[in-house]
Amino acid sequence: MSELRIYADDQPQQALERSTDPAVITGLLNAAGIRFEQWQTRDDIAAGDDAEAVLAAYEQDVQRLVDEQGYQSVDVISLNASNPAKDELRQKFLSEHRHSEDEVRFFVQGQGLFALHIGGKVYEILCEKGDLLSVPANTPHWFDLGPQPELVAIRFFNNPDGWVAHYTDSDIADSFSRLEN
Repeated sequence: MSELRIYADDQPQQALERSTDPAVITGLLNAAGIRFEQWQTRDDIAAGDDAEAVLAAYEQDVQRLVDEQGYQSVDVISLNASNPAKDELRQKFLSEHRHSEDEVRFFVQGQGLFALHIGGKVYEILCEKGDLLSVPANTPHWFDLGPQPELVAIRFFNNPDGWVAHYTDSDIADSFSRLEN
C-alpha cells in the first residue's frame, strides 16, 4: 500500500502528516508541486525482466506520457535480490541529490521509498506497484530500493542522457527512514 509521510526537515522522528489514502496522497503531493498517479499494471512482468520486455508491455502508456510531456529518454530499472550490484545501486541513490530535469518513475512491480526535500519539509513516499511519481527538476531528493530489492520501474527523463545526479553533499538523508523489506 502506498504511503506518504511528511516531516519537518529537522524533525525526522515525528511525522506531521501521514496517509495511505491515494486521494489524500495525490492532493498533498499536488499541493507541493509533485505529480502522483496510480496506473493500471500487468501481472506478467517480474523483477529482473529485461528492459525491452517491460517497455513492450507498457508501450502505449509510455508513449502517451512521452507525447504529453516530451520526455527524451526512457529506461527501466529491473532489479531483484539476486543481483550482485544491488548494494552498490542502493548506495548510489541514498544520498541527497538533484537532477536538472524532472525524474519520473512508474512502478511496474515492487516498491521503493522516495524522499523529497521541499520548503523545510521532507515528503517520504512509499511507492508501490502502479504508482507514478514525478520529482520536479532541481528538487533535492533521495531514493531507497531496499536491501532485498524486487523492483521494476520505468523512468522518464527530459535529458537524453537519462539519470544524471548532482549530489548536494548534505547528510540529511541519513536521518530519515530506510526501506527495510
